[in-house]
Amino acid sequence: MIAPLLDRFGRRHTNLRVSVTDRCNIRCFYCMPNEAIQFKPREELLTFEEITRFVRIVAEQGIDKVRLTGGEPLVRSGLPALVAQLREIPGIRDLAMTTNGILLTEQAAALKRAGLQRLNISLDALSEATFVEIARRPGLQRVLDGIDAALDVGFSGIRLNAVSIRGLTEDEIVPLAAFARRKKLELRFIEYMPLDAEGRWDHDQVLGGDEVRAILAREFGPLSPVPRTDTSQPAVDYEYADSPLRVGFINPVTHSFCGECNRLGLTAEGQVRNCLFSTVEWDARALLRGSANDAEIAALVSDCVQHKKFGHGIDTPEFVKPERAMYQIGG
Repeated sequence: MIAPLLDRFGRRHTNLRVSVTDRCNIRCFYCMPNEAIQFKPREELLTFEEITRFVRIVAEQGIDKVRLTGGEPLVRSGLPALVAQLREIPGIRDLAMTTNGILLTEQAAALKRAGLQRLNISLDALSEATFVEIARRPGLQRVLDGIDAALDVGFSGIRLNAVSIRGLTEDEIVPLAAFARRKKLELRFIEYMPLDAEGRWDHDQVLGGDEVRAILAREFGPLSPVPRTDTSQPAVDYEYADSPLRVGFINPVTHSFCGECNRLGLTAEGQVRNCLFSTVEWDARALLRGSANDAEIAALVSDCVQHKKFGHGIDTPEFVKPERAMYQIGG
């Protein structure tokens, strides 16, 4: 039995985020630059077979949850084939994807057939003007149609992710909550993090989760905290007074949840990361494309975990913003 992925602080790592591409069909300013983007050449991206081998190895080390990300994962051609391969790996009990939803209408059925279990769909605004201001591209109606398509083919437990940005999304909070309640979807508000490609993030733009929750409580009544069954979960969940539906808050800036973190990341070009904000990466692609055996790849992942810091330190003077933006690391 291979030793579990324990870091120096006793955190057991069971959750892997796999980026399949750095490309996207919109240009959200908190993730990507608007233009002059240098995407990775196709030959530098891991193949589906390389991704599958890597996931098989880390599954033997205790990884049991995998989330496909990007960029926008659905712009990677043939993605249902990768989903089907990952579903066959022993030990992977949860296979999910984060998407902007624009291509879901065309692909939801194939993803469901391939074995994808869960979807997180990014939806920061319900007004076209705010959507375009954030995404710098049109597409709101396609996202809404994609949500309906996912529901129609049988995806359950869909989560909506909304990034909260002061001075921009305050008026979207109540409409988003009303929409999620009407569709019976879980909604999560995420604080704006310093992973934007253009380096314009400022702490004053962070619309804290506590503030968002207060706005919701004024509109929908008191929100009751839900006991956490998984302490590694980044969201703090609440229930509405008049409904069992939940709304969650991911507050990496105002309330760091690093102490229970159990996540690793694999970038589209095969670099292993132990934190979204890590400034160091471990090159799995070199081993996957060389003569390394599975034990050597497992050792690389273990070394990455051993070098994980206790926290990202956004709220400290020592914080160093990573050179790579969200779309490049697979947020």
